[in-house]
Amino acid sequence: MTTPTLPEAPVPAAAVPAPVGSGRRFLRVLSILACLPYIVLKVAWVAGSRIGIPEGSVLLEHPGMMAAANAVSVLADAVVVLLALLLTQEWGRRVKAWLLAFPMWAATGLIGPIMVGYPAQLAVSLATGDASAEAVVAHEPFVDPWVFPVVYGGFIVQGLCLGTLFALYARDRWGQVWRGRLGELPAAVGGPVLRTVAVAAAAVALVPVGLRLRWAAGSTDGLSASFAASYDSDRATLDVVMAALTVLAVLATLLLLVRRPARLRVRTTMALAWVASGAAGCWGAYMSLVALLPQTDAAKEPTALMTTAYAGEMITGFLLAGCLAVVLARRARGSRTA
Repeated sequence: MTTPTLPEAPVPAAAVPAPVGSGRRFLRVLSILACLPYIVLKVAWVAGSRIGIPEGSVLLEHPGMMAAANAVSVLADAVVVLLALLLTQEWGRRVKAWLLAFPMWAATGLIGPIMVGYPAQLAVSLATGDASAEAVVAHEPFVDPWVFPVVYGGFIVQGLCLGTLFALYARDRWGQVWRGRLGELPAAVGGPVLRTVAVAAAAVALVPVGLRLRWAAGSTDGLSASFAASYDSDRATLDVVMAALTVLAVLATLLLLVRRPARLRVRTTMALAWVASGAAGCWGAYMSLVALLPQTDAAKEPTALMTTAYAGEMITGFLLAGCLAVVLARRARGSRTA
């Protein structure tokens, strides 16, 4: 399956409004500035600095592997800078749709759960007065307490700015693709094959959704010994968020394919399918990769059920993204011939 690929613009470039205004320039600058804390921190770690890393942190166990991972992280965040420029420059209108679609979908998928999950974790912590996270840090150091708000705060600003810029860019270049309501879509937009794939994705999603909700409810079955011992409200909140995003991805895609409810806006449904499928697919892929990393402590090794949950999310997200890609392509062809 492919990730959502947006169609080429069916209108001449001269007919498209100029992309750069004061508002977009401000968002471009803000999104680039929001990348700096993460990039500076990662570059410092690659260079050998231990700023923000306490003594005994797991980040110090595999220096070579961590340096490589940090270098990749710097490159990934540098892509955000490139995207901010692409979305606000005239040359960005000439970029092939698929070259833009994949990094935007991936960026959405990786940042989306943080944008939802981190504020939710803070809200739960404030509401319950849960201090378990601090206890875990004291027991098993990872990073200094100031690192998370600085880095995650930057991610949230990046997501808001880049998401707004992409929405404006997509409106100018592909606005005809998601006009109207679901009931107005032609039957050819969906089809039995796509619906079968979406139903298969829904069946796969039952496994990770069920496991995450079970863990959030207090069960430690299927968790590694270390993960079970340190499981707290933050991790429970993230499990609920990921389960909800996976369900939302399935639901939004199915609604789009069956074209119901008729009065629901196409753009709303497509946007939800895009964001949620990216969250399930890309976050699941990231966690699957993390699960493959070597562990010095056998108690920290992810269990088969943990890796199954991550892989299930990845498969679900990519299957649904493939459905969305086909719908976008068919919708584009229909708008050109209308």
